[in-house]
Amino acid sequence: MAFTPYHNIDGSNGVDVELLAPGDNSGGIKSILITNTATAAATVSLFIQNNPTAAAASTFFMLSTLTIPVGASLLLDNGDMLSFNNNLSGYGLYVTVDSSDTLDILIKK
Repeated sequence: MAFTPYHNIDGSNGVDVELLAPGDNSGGIKSILITNTATAAATVSLFIQNNPTAAAASTFFMLSTLTIPVGASLLLDNGDMLSFNNNLSGYGLYVTVDSSDTLDILIKK
């Protein structure tokens, strides 16, 4: 899968969303902007995970159940913290949202 920098997340279509799949070779992330486009506060978890279909996947959270107010944005811009191994045997980037949340996520390499 190719690197996709822009994501419209609609929680009603599934609460776990893959932003970068393992093997995308897109681990050199410089920033991630998360904007709440819903009419209520959004609850967001952002994490990396290897082998997401396996029962023994390793998961590491960057954000865990963080509330983003209506109309607010969160900018994560520490490239050292956002850099991870995204080769075929590495990690993917995922977001979890509540079923009523809608977000725009912009990823910059």
